[in-house]
Amino acid sequence: MDLSPSETPRLTRPDTDPDRARVLVVDDDERNLLAIRTVLEDVADIVTARSGEEALRHLLKDEFAVILLDVYMPGMDGYEVAHIIRGREQSKRIPIVFLSAVNKETEHLIRGYAMGAVDYVFKPVEPVVLRSKVAVFVDLYRMRGEIERKAREQEELLEANLKTTGELIRAEQELRVAEQRQAAIINSLPIVLYLEPLDRRPRWPAFVSGDLAAITGYSIEEIAANPRLWEERLHPEDRNHVLAALAERRTTGRQSIEYRWRTRDGSYRHFLDQAVLLPDDRGGAGEFAGTLLDVTERKALETQLLQAHKMDAIGKLTGGIAHDFNNLLAAVLGGIGLIERRIELGEEQKKILGMTRHAAEQGTELVRRLLAFARRQKLQPAPIVLAELSRRLNELLAHTLGGLVDIRWDGMAGGWNVFADETQLELALMNLVINARDAMPDGGTVTISVANHAIGEGSPLGLSAGDYVALSVRDTGEGIAPDVLEQVMEPFFTTKPVGKGTGLGLSMVYGFARQSGGAVEIGSEVGNGTIVTLWLPRVPGGVRIEASAGEDGSLRDTQRPLHILLVDDHEGVRAMTAAMLGELGHQVESVRDGNLALRQMEAADSRWDLLITDYAMPTISGSELLRKARAHAPDMPALLITGYADPETIGARPEDVQVLVKPFTIEQLRAAIGRCAG
Repeated sequence: MDLSPSETPRLTRPDTDPDRARVLVVDDDERNLLAIRTVLEDVADIVTARSGEEALRHLLKDEFAVILLDVYMPGMDGYEVAHIIRGREQSKRIPIVFLSAVNKETEHLIRGYAMGAVDYVFKPVEPVVLRSKVAVFVDLYRMRGEIERKAREQEELLEANLKTTGELIRAEQELRVAEQRQAAIINSLPIVLYLEPLDRRPRWPAFVSGDLAAITGYSIEEIAANPRLWEERLHPEDRNHVLAALAERRTTGRQSIEYRWRTRDGSYRHFLDQAVLLPDDRGGAGEFAGTLLDVTERKALETQLLQAHKMDAIGKLTGGIAHDFNNLLAAVLGGIGLIERRIELGEEQKKILGMTRHAAEQGTELVRRLLAFARRQKLQPAPIVLAELSRRLNELLAHTLGGLVDIRWDGMAGGWNVFADETQLELALMNLVINARDAMPDGGTVTISVANHAIGEGSPLGLSAGDYVALSVRDTGEGIAPDVLEQVMEPFFTTKPVGKGTGLGLSMVYGFARQSGGAVEIGSEVGNGTIVTLWLPRVPGGVRIEASAGEDGSLRDTQRPLHILLVDDHEGVRAMTAAMLGELGHQVESVRDGNLALRQMEAADSRWDLLITDYAMPTISGSELLRKARAHAPDMPALLITGYADPETIGARPEDVQVLVKPFTIEQLRAAIGRCAG
């Protein structure tokens, strides 16, 4: 049969009997497909494919008795297609017959068999031979289907027999074997199977399968001896809804309840208790068949996930609040600085102004802690030698802890060097030690220990694989109740009396650790103290970070007067910054948004010696303004000021653009100008 592709319509699978065997024919030549279809259409349903990709799509949807596969096709050849078919679980047992017009040599035949072929048919195809070979595989497919059908029928018959002959199944020997097998499986799982009479009050099971003692701490005999034990050990907050659900199940015939239950050791476990009502032999209500599943670990994971989402949401909120506070504090502190420079004040006035400055600086510290929790503060990680850190902190903490509390350092000399911001680490450890001191009003010991750990993939703390240093602060104080432990790292949450704490200490530690690539782990037992562990990454191999220059490293005694363009959308900050620049002897033109600044630059792009712009503005960001400004004046120095921004976003600025964080003093402003336009 010799039909050209242009004369032959596209062959598609017709509507067929779903129980009839199917044969998949794969060949890029439409004429070969038509010829094979004509030869085999009375043997089976023929499904055709003109490429390996199309054949694989068919195999995802249908089952086939045999696959006739052309060896040479454009794209994937037959060998590649056969290799993929054999690699898939759902298709690896389908027989493959290669169709080939060339390469009858032994080495090619062996390659085909190695790829999974069971036979070869050489073109031009002899119809009788092809029909005979395919018919064998179709018959085998039908026989297999018949065997499977009979197996299903036998299985259904067996199930029917098992159901109708339940008393025979309970024969002693078979029951013993079944119970042993089931007990082995159930005892390895945190689950108990039980049967409970419908009208038994108080509630306790008549039959239990599984290791009840491992889950609850009590044997079935102990529960039978004290039938009220189950109800008495329900968590007080769960008792009412559990008892209501048990009363309702008499009507619905089923139950599914979660509750907390106090085990023998005094700890509460989370149980999922499910049951359905089974009829008795006469069709009436008989007994409940149920499962008691220990879901404590699942609940703990759910709680961790919920806590992570909650902390992330709070972090985003506090980060935004910190930005607004910084704008306000910039105006306040800037104004105080100008008053001190411009006005001769009396002692009483200086005292009042000093109190005002102190309050504003406390606000700055509060904002810094918010940014630490929100993980938005700018960190400067560097290698930290723990032995040196402990010596410095020991001197600071000796006066803070007082005579009733001892501090002990353990293993500092053997700890790896930590890669983190040293100032923030010192502050974090001081916060943890002060919290430990406050938890021991009658005195005690605070132990700061270090341990080195190599963490693999899948850390429960969410750490990436690598080397970490675990810094632990342990106290011998009162401990923290379990229902409070989940909240202690939330900002503004504190168990201390009013006026004794802001509730930001642990949240700052948490934010610092996460931003540093580490984690915080906290454990506590009421009456036995608390341990907080700070996980921080080890110094990467070969890292050398030079100490940064001081803030005033480039500050000169005098600066030449500059013509400065100031851009800030916050009116108070803009006015105060302009006044500070004027105090420094500079000529300032200030505008409220970046678009207005760009229009002025387009009119005269060489009028200004320096561009100072806010980072976060509503119409155009400071970074975008800098990029467009450089198009008009490529060499114009620039300074970026910000109350809050993502460090990575700021990092996209040009390398020669300095960043000044709000709130800033007039001296800090002078230093920044000296560095970028000196």
